[in-house]
Amino acid sequence: MARDTQRPRPRAPMRELDAGRAERRRAAARDAQRRRRAALVAGLALVVAVVVAIAATRGGSTGTSAAHAASSGTTASHGASTSTARSRGATHTRTHHLSGPHVSVAPPAALSANWTTVATVYDSPAVWVAERSSVVLMRFDQRHVHLNLHTGYTDGGTLGWTYGDQITPREIHLVLAAFNGGFKLTYSDVGFVSGGRVAVALKPGLGSLVTYTDGTSNIGAWDNGVPTKRKTVYSVLQNQRLLVDRGVAAPTVSNCVIACWGATIGGAISVARSALGISQDGQLIWAAGESLTPAQIADALVSAGAVRAIELDINPDWVAGYLYAHHATGPVAVPVIPGQLGLAGQLLAPYSRDFLAVVAN
Repeated sequence: MARDTQRPRPRAPMRELDAGRAERRRAAARDAQRRRRAALVAGLALVVAVVVAIAATRGGSTGTSAAHAASSGTTASHGASTSTARSRGATHTRTHHLSGPHVSVAPPAALSANWTTVATVYDSPAVWVAERSSVVLMRFDQRHVHLNLHTGYTDGGTLGWTYGDQITPREIHLVLAAFNGGFKLTYSDVGFVSGGRVAVALKPGLGSLVTYTDGTSNIGAWDNGVPTKRKTVYSVLQNQRLLVDRGVAAPTVSNCVIACWGATIGGAISVARSALGISQDGQLIWAAGESLTPAQIADALVSAGAVRAIELDINPDWVAGYLYAHHATGPVAVPVIPGQLGLAGQLLAPYSRDFLAVVAN
């Protein structure tokens, strides 16, 4: 038998075999890890796609709502809130948007005999002005505004009153106008009550501006026309006898000027005077001027439609009215009567005498 002369192939050392197997295992592990990462990324991408699709579906209705909110003057984050129609907390409520004020005041560049709208509430005319025979008139629609009777830091004092010696923070963004009150509370023919508190006891027969808890006001002789038994009284300002009653001026307006309608500086007949009347349909009418007799201001009120009226304060230091133009920094007082001396602080700062603020519902 011939001898096989082919030499056997040498075997690789055991260490090299072990190293090769280890490298193959590491490579397989890396491949598996890459596959898991790829699967995770794909899963996340699928989730994101689903979320985006849902958001896009909901976005259609949300966008419509946002557009509607923008066009109506509100925002989705604020929405609407309910506030009292009367700033003192009457039971009647109305809903308004929070995103901006619902009042607008635009004092006229000049006064005319025709009624000019100077303030709106929810875009409805609420305050008008006119000037007739040297008498400035402001007319207020009680469907949109109400009166707040304020004390002064001398007349009535400031402690314990809801409405004290200046326009309050609760009124500041809603105030449309304000004007002087009546005679000093030390005068004989006056009365003053507000929020259940009595500064001067009420007297039968005196001309009375009565404001009820529902925010409406009326003018009449106390215990002979006002108050109505169907309502609860919130405040009363009494000042002398009625200047106008049943649409007719009082018979004393011409022959009893000083004794019946108040002492004047220097005994003058024509002085700064103010008054407040009410029409048959319930609108309030303020009248004032720098040089008026009782007969002149009463006649102006009757011509403007007043059926009852009371005289308010007289003499130049204490007769003034303001409209309040609203700005981002707050209201700015604009005098109503040409040439009026004005009141300290324009009723936005503490004032010594009582006054009336006209506030949006």
